[in-house]
Amino acid sequence: MFLDLDGTLFVLHPLTMLIMLAGVFGGLIIGAIPGLTSAMAVALLVPVTYGMDAKLGLALLVSVYLGAISGGLVSATLLNIPGTPSAVATTFDAYPMAKRGEAGKALAYGVFASFCGSILGFFALISLAPALGRFALRFGPYEYFALVVFTLTCIISIARGALVKGFISACLGLFLSTVGLSSTDGLPRFTFGTNWLQSGFSVMPVLIGMFAVSQILDDLQSLKKPVKILSGTFTLGEFLRVAINFKNSLWNMVRSALIGIGIGILPGTGSGLSNIVAYSQAKYASKNPESFGTGNPNGIIASETANNASVGGALIPLMTLGIPGDATTMMMIGAFMIHGIQPGPLLIRDHPDLMAVVVVSYLVSTMYMLLIQMGFIRVLIKALAVPQAILYPVIIVLCVMGCYALNSNMVDVWVFFGMGLLGFFMKWTGFPLLPLVLGLILGGMAESEFRGSYALGGDSLAGYLDRPIALIFLAVAVLSVATALYSARQAKKKTVP
Repeated sequence: MFLDLDGTLFVLHPLTMLIMLAGVFGGLIIGAIPGLTSAMAVALLVPVTYGMDAKLGLALLVSVYLGAISGGLVSATLLNIPGTPSAVATTFDAYPMAKRGEAGKALAYGVFASFCGSILGFFALISLAPALGRFALRFGPYEYFALVVFTLTCIISIARGALVKGFISACLGLFLSTVGLSSTDGLPRFTFGTNWLQSGFSVMPVLIGMFAVSQILDDLQSLKKPVKILSGTFTLGEFLRVAINFKNSLWNMVRSALIGIGIGILPGTGSGLSNIVAYSQAKYASKNPESFGTGNPNGIIASETANNASVGGALIPLMTLGIPGDATTMMMIGAFMIHGIQPGPLLIRDHPDLMAVVVVSYLVSTMYMLLIQMGFIRVLIKALAVPQAILYPVIIVLCVMGCYALNSNMVDVWVFFGMGLLGFFMKWTGFPLLPLVLGLILGGMAESEFRGSYALGGDSLAGYLDRPIALIFLAVAVLSVATALYSARQAKKKTVP
């Protein structure tokens, strides 16, 4: 058990509790506004945590993360627009239910399912993370390099219909990670004689640009579209009736939570995929699958349970392996980095207080999330009316200020804008962003661990043959790519007349 007393008491301090309350509330509002994702919310706050104590910064980011994932259900229910990608499947049944005058009931199902999913994700975090952390302590250069390869192939494989583009994107990210002075021999690479490239590309400006600017540019086309918000009320009585009836959907909730946790653990997937998979499984297992899409509460339960459970799942590889489970935990890696902390197997041993902060703040934020949604759902509904034409310029200004504050360097600001334009171009041409970002984050680790394993093997790769864990990772990596290629070929055959 890693609930360090100092870390636990730090989270329970009144100031920390107050900041987390604000974080959950702000996350819920950001999640409720279409186009503002949890990754964007955390990206905006990572530079802010630079001036904070590391523990306080992590508690704030966890609270915002959890709130933003759950906030998407409000716009999914009342606008038929998912506030975040994690609420895509919620629209399928929540909006039809709201259209027939049951918006309060739909919101109640979403709120309670979100709470249950978060609680089950918490239990997964405290039960799986210690065991995985102890297992990861056995890792050496061989295992770490194989793990990076496995992670990148997972990301490439889920780039549906764009396997080659996913591979190109990952290679571009790996290339960007080599720019600057080599970490092993100190030689400059791809600097083109300029001093500002010698330190390479800072992770945070790249992350914020990729996920904030590209999203804003992508959403500009919808600024003039009329928005109709359905009226919705949410009462305590409605919530209690839904909670009592939840026993009839217990298996659906447990199955969806397991799906969310499992997908959250897989590198680079997270809540955006888990809600779709859980919804599909709920429909497949239902005795009345034709009712899905017409206002079936089980569809809301499946989606909202899975997307919140995936938060706990995504935090597990982040804390124990140093591998992000989704785009938002990629941002959290940036928070660790700016405080000089490396997440991974040694984190539990060297920084048990930080592990406790993440775990306890996750639980406290879950309780805050439920209380705020029960008492202030009207505020979240009003947030939907904020004009994006006003909101987006404010976000851009905050991003610029945050990127500059990291190193007091305008180069980071230009990298932020440049990567934002690159990210928009990639999305427009069908290239996935996650492989590039993950390649940049893990490229340095991959290079140093590969060189280490090559040296340990006597300038040979034969040493991998004696490392079963590394061989398993590499074998699964090859299998995932082969499976993706086979699936793509089968899909192509079906489309050919």
